[in-house]
Amino acid sequence: YEIVAGHRRCHASQRADVETMPCIVRDMDDDTAIILMVDSNCQREHILPSEKAKAYQMKLEALNRKGGRPSKENSRQVGANFSGVKTTQIIGEQSGDSTRQVERFIRLNKLTPELMQMVDDGKLKTTPAVELSYLTPEEQEDFLSYMESEGCTPSLSQALRMKQISREAKLTPEVLYAILTEEKPNQKEQVRIKTESLRKYFPRNYSAQQMEREIIKLLEARYRAKDRGER
Repeated sequence: YEIVAGHRRCHASQRADVETMPCIVRDMDDDTAIILMVDSNCQREHILPSEKAKAYQMKLEALNRKGGRPSKENSRQVGANFSGVKTTQIIGEQSGDSTRQVERFIRLNKLTPELMQMVDDGKLKTTPAVELSYLTPEEQEDFLSYMESEGCTPSLSQALRMKQISREAKLTPEVLYAILTEEKPNQKEQVRIKTESLRKYFPRNYSAQQMEREIIKLLEARYRAKDRGER
């Protein structure tokens, strides 16, 4: 006999010195057992991205083995069965995730263990991590090295660019470094003045946009006057 679902209940019963516990005995093949195990684990309230990625991968492979080879009309590489429905769609319908979400989680399995751990720790967001999974293992190692040394995380646009350059076999360590160290739009310094601080200098009916235009005009006039004075 082998426990397919209920490992925690069994362990809790052992810790509580309970000699017996209710259970259901079923005769099932390995793939059916895997599917049941994955479905039970994915119902947990807290599940790490790596756990979900591995669970969906296991279920995908099990369903494909049970469904057999796809037909000529439906020969897609990622999850297909005789009915013409993608296996990832079936997984999504049973788990509550969309087909795209299932495929993205499965793609995370292509990450190196170190990067996968960073996703679990929340140091690397899932969306850019999916795009980084298309990098070669060597490129992922270089990326991790620069990411840790520079103390930066990639945006989605940066991850997409690295993915595209990797496909062109041009993602050298120098290119990686240049992309990771470039200034992001949200990192540029900005000068912000509260509207309340400016109200006393403008008519009450002025909007924020009108005040901004007036300030720009004054600065431009000051700049021109200064330029004439220097000449």
